Amino acid sequence: MRVKGTIQARVRKPGAIRMAAMLLAALAGLCPTRGASGEGEASSEYAVKAAFLFHFAQFVDWPAGSFAATNSPFVYCTAGSDPFRGALDTTLSGKTTGGRGFEVRHLKQAREAQGCHLLFIGIEQEKQTTSTVTQLQAAPVLIVGESGGFVERGGTIGFSVEANKVRFEINLEAAEKSKLKISAKLLALAKTVIGGPKRG
Repeated sequence: MRVKGTIQARVRKPGAIRMAAMLLAALAGLCPTRGASGEGEASSEYAVKAAFLFHFAQFVDWPAGSFAATNSPFVYCTAGSDPFRGALDTTLSGKTTGGRGFEVRHLKQAREAQGCHLLFIGIEQEKQTTSTVTQLQAAPVLIVGESGGFVERGGTIGFSVEANKVRFEINLEAAEKSKLKISAKLLALAKTVIGGPKRG
């Protein structure tokens, strides 16, 4: 089942409104500095994606037992060469959500993702997407990627850039398999939502 997401946030609490507004601001446009080499554009794109990843932790609930202690950090992992070029580390440095800080790990391979709460699979690791998703589908890991058809291949959240804007899709079935609960506020901001909770 494919459901078009609406760019609305039905929230009432001021804090939730501010978070949704920040996400909407990111959705509103990616405004890179275009250079001859395109490096400025790529840098801006990944800065926006890093901001999204930070906010995802505020809109996703991990199952009990995913953290060793109440103050254990969120462990965010990238696979292969760091596509963020340090932007993710910078964005998460000093940040907290729900009393938890963030730890960033840069892995050589996606299959090394045990212990990660979020795994970002960049274009370089695209060919390993299916095997990685199969390996981690029962683990409480939010699998985020940027290659075409990422959520259709079992990823939880897939980024895309359209008309110079960063968008994302969500696979609810993948989230359910990982026992992750995605807030309706985040679903409302998604470009597209596929799958859905199974009814017993």
